[in-house]
Amino acid sequence: MSKNCIFCELRDERVIGECDYTKTFIDSYPASPGHTLIVPKRHFATYFEATEEELLAIGKAVQDAKKILDEEFSPNGYNIGVNNGQAAGQSVMHLHVHLIPRYVGDVDDPKGGVRWVLKNKANYWDDKATTARTIK
Repeated sequence: MSKNCIFCELRDERVIGECDYTKTFIDSYPASPGHTLIVPKRHFATYFEATEEELLAIGKAVQDAKKILDEEFSPNGYNIGVNNGQAAGQSVMHLHVHLIPRYVGDVDDPKGGVRWVLKNKANYWDDKATTARTIK
């Protein structure tokens, strides 16, 4: 546990799932209805610092949370994401895995999914077609 870490000081009433290694709760600033976070109980910053036991527990917690979200929100798909380091957009330096329900029509064209974090790299399919035409 770390003082001044919002995930280390998480109130139990927010928790929708828990095991020896993780806690699961609905995000306070959801990107979509049901946006959920899975956090390890041990305080550390990135996915790469997790032990094997923590990684397995996180994976199981993601699966368990999906079952809850399927029942309550009936999404059409999911994005699963982890921001590791400030350059990747991490704002709370305690590992947290985003489970983001996706719904048909929530964006005009979801093709490319998580690639849109780098907007100029997301539309790789048009770039390949353009490059192939240029090379020929």
